[in-house]
Amino acid sequence: MENEAPQQPDPAATEPIHLPWRPGQVPLMLAPMQGLTNRAMRALFIDWVRPDTVFTEFMRVNPVAARKRLSAGDLLEIVPDEEGVPLVVQLIGHGKEALVSAARAAETAGAVHLNLNLGCPYGRMTSGLTGGGMLRRPEDLEEIIPALRDAVSGTFSIKLRAGYDDHRQVFSLLPLFEAAGVDFLVLHPRTVIQEYTGWADHAVTADVVRHTRLPVIANGDIRSAADGMRVLRETGAAGLMLGRGAIADPLLFQRLRGLAAAEPDRQERAMALQRYLRDVLARYRVMFCGEVQVLNKVKGVFATMDDPAFAREVKQLRKARTIRVFTAILDGLG
Repeated sequence: MENEAPQQPDPAATEPIHLPWRPGQVPLMLAPMQGLTNRAMRALFIDWVRPDTVFTEFMRVNPVAARKRLSAGDLLEIVPDEEGVPLVVQLIGHGKEALVSAARAAETAGAVHLNLNLGCPYGRMTSGLTGGGMLRRPEDLEEIIPALRDAVSGTFSIKLRAGYDDHRQVFSLLPLFEAAGVDFLVLHPRTVIQEYTGWADHAVTADVVRHTRLPVIANGDIRSAADGMRVLRETGAAGLMLGRGAIADPLLFQRLRGLAAAEPDRQERAMALQRYLRDVLARYRVMFCGEVQVLNKVKGVFATMDDPAFAREVKQLRKARTIRVFTAILDGLG
């Protein structure tokens, strides 16, 4: 109607989108690791060490079912934060239409922070190139990245490898990420074809930091407090993402913060490992069904452990066929 006063903009709608960490903070993030960083494991980390940001395991985007781009189980896990810790929802899939509709479905379910996986070297869960495989067709990203940015009202970030088979490929993508308005990058400086062999080359991370105005989170081969401090110092990264090192030792977060011993002795490591595995076991007995499934899920953490001081005990724990035997081995750890 002509005489109606113009509507005032909703202040909430015009507020700037905040990154999933506090201004001025050097965030320590828990990496998304398929089969490991489920909601029970994320809750353990939040209770123990409170990461500054946590990520979901990747959520597979259905390229065919337009009305069911994300599974019902994944949609139930989507929240803005977990116990006050920002939760980033990571999508993996292919095709602009499918990814855009999945992003919108995730936001409708409550996501505030969305991330696209361009790094997983095992992206064979759909009929097209997904995860790190998407780097084989960078021309597709020229359509997908801006479309996702336009579709997402919260933060939009990308987790990627340095390249598919060339460590320098990331530099050709930086102008696209910047022009599209990507909020931050998480860089694992291996190539996709390397998978997890060799070493993460954080000289590449440092070079990327110098060549972009985007915040860069460093990821890869951060197994100790010394590793993390060195990577921050040498790269100028905005923060760290901790994956295998954190699953092997959740107190790595506190070691980097100076709140736990940077180089614990064997007794301290043994006590922490006992407490950790008992807590994982207790949480997984609630989350999963049946002794075999629970034990298999708990044993998943051993893939990240390479401490020679506990090689014999870990081997015994891997072989345990019952929870009773498993806990008895744990009781004797030390």
